[in-house]
Amino acid sequence: MRAPLNAEPPPPGPQWAVPPEGGWTADDLDTLPNLPPHTELIDSSLVFACPQTVFHSRAVSLFSRHLLSSAPPGLESVARLTIDIDRSNRPEPDVVVVRADAVESPQQTRFAAEHVLLAIEVVSDDSVTRDRETKPVKYARAKIPHYWRVENQDGRAVVYVFELEPATGAYTSTGIFHDRMKVSSPFPVDLDLTAIVSRRRAADPQ
Repeated sequence: MRAPLNAEPPPPGPQWAVPPEGGWTADDLDTLPNLPPHTELIDSSLVFACPQTVFHSRAVSLFSRHLLSSAPPGLESVARLTIDIDRSNRPEPDVVVVRADAVESPQQTRFAAEHVLLAIEVVSDDSVTRDRETKPVKYARAKIPHYWRVENQDGRAVVYVFELEPATGAYTSTGIFHDRMKVSSPFPVDLDLTAIVSRRRAADPQ
């Protein structure tokens, strides 16, 4: 049967980015059109961020503000910018501490790995494996000295702290913190982790 002459064409389907042979490269993140905010490149594949939770938003805000105020001169804290690991990997930690001279422009979208002192990931439901397994290996390979992982355990923040072991080139655990985080490296940090949850929840955990 012939379609009516006045029939409207079907609505266009979603236009997915088709990777080139060999996969995407780190530079493609700055040139591909219509990428969602906070898209990462992991092993030449695009990784899209899920909607942010209140816990995630508060954790990123608390760490970025506190580290910016407590970092010594010559260091800066920046939230949600990507790191150039290699041609196939450009992850986006939730917070990084970098050398101040690495911040070159308000339009900057990335940092070279050698300028990063600390990378922090706040774990989401969709990022557990990446944040616990995939990204630490890549950050260690890039010789980023410190890695912190922030997790939501029943509404409470727990921070897992790792430091690069020079002999093995891998991260080793240097502490697990509940409620209060107090460390001396890479610089002194004393942080009330209960500030991440709502004031009502912190006052009345029941």
